[in-house]
Amino acid sequence: MADQAFQVDEQALDEVVTFTSELIRIDTTNRGGGDCQERPAAEYAAAKLAEAGLEPTLLERTKGRTNVVARIAGTDPSADAMLVHGHLDVVPAEAGDWSVHPFSGEIRDGVVWGRGAVDMKNMDAMILAVVRQWARAGVRPRRDIVVAFTADEEASAEDGSGFLADRHAGLFEGCTEGISESGAFTFHDGQGKQIYPIAAGERGTGWLRLTAHGKAGHGSKVNHANAVTRLAAAVARIGAHEWPVRLTPTVAAALTELAALYGIDAGVDSPDFSADELLAKLGPAAALVAPTVRNSANPTMLSAGYKVNVIPGEATAHIDGRYLPGGEDEFRETLDRLTGPDVEWEFEHREVALQAPVDSPTFARMRSAVEEFAPEGHVVPYCMSGGTDAKQFSRLGITGYGFAPLKLPEGFDYQALFHGVDERVPVEALHFGVRVLDRFLRSA
Repeated sequence: MADQAFQVDEQALDEVVTFTSELIRIDTTNRGGGDCQERPAAEYAAAKLAEAGLEPTLLERTKGRTNVVARIAGTDPSADAMLVHGHLDVVPAEAGDWSVHPFSGEIRDGVVWGRGAVDMKNMDAMILAVVRQWARAGVRPRRDIVVAFTADEEASAEDGSGFLADRHAGLFEGCTEGISESGAFTFHDGQGKQIYPIAAGERGTGWLRLTAHGKAGHGSKVNHANAVTRLAAAVARIGAHEWPVRLTPTVAAALTELAALYGIDAGVDSPDFSADELLAKLGPAAALVAPTVRNSANPTMLSAGYKVNVIPGEATAHIDGRYLPGGEDEFRETLDRLTGPDVEWEFEHREVALQAPVDSPTFARMRSAVEEFAPEGHVVPYCMSGGTDAKQFSRLGITGYGFAPLKLPEGFDYQALFHGVDERVPVEALHFGVRVLDRFLRSA
């Protein structure tokens, strides 16, 4: 195992800020439908890895949609390998809405601004800074570390982690666990407590297309087979549906630990348990858990017709559905019932729900690494309401955790900045992230 007294050097602290800024300046906007070019960012990351003595491989399913994979050999050949991955693409940003240009990478008053600052070029930069630090100091982790920078996470992942898992599984040989985005960030509860949620699960993704068929006709005539009416009724039923509480082990653990933090008996095993009552007692901290005690289905898009006086024969809608681990069958059955006999539905994009053990040695090491550099913090497990590339890598038997550490000041709404306007990350948060990530990976 690496020397635990080893400290991150000043160059790593400088590089994580520089790399975050420079990666932001590389516009990798993913508009969906294949409209993205990650190659310039992939070449940037590959060059930084090569400078650290690694041999990165660049892989494409589609021209310009580039992924980077490299392996760092550990000291124990018998140990399972760990995957550390981050995506290179970002969601669109409308420059006119921002205080600074979203692809400026501007560093102002100790903060790095731009699209990708938290989702997730900051973590990409942390990975690069840690790897290069190890090369300078001659540090080797105990287990092999496979580093992957992926394309297309902000859409279907077909050109990114899906492509890698399906076509290049050999690059991930021996990997049993992985870490990536959306965990180990500071959540301030407004009462003086600093909470660091580490993701040990993700709801499944079910993006749906609803289609209603009817009888086309003149808008002035009575029409009892109106496709728009049929679709609207189904969408209204879906939007109004109250999904039942379904506690997964990860969410139950999150509720139990959060309740203990506030001196509350969670009682998750009690026959009288009410998730909504417990969430109300948790105050602002409930936001970490509330989206993941149930399945969900939110209508997001509607399309029908081409002229006001013409009743169309078809109408369509799109639903963003999410289901808990073990909840897909109930999700399907509920959608069958809510859509009714006049509306068909199908998955346009489907990915599995994930769950990782919170009592594993790996989770304990993540907790310890955070607590070493944030002793005032309280680490808790949680389940992500959305999804990450961990879904695709799970096809290879890799258990995924969300662990991209950031120490954030009070009032900094980290979760609101995901896909939001004026996305940014404090320099000190990046420094914290490098230190924690380094300590965890050397102990993993």
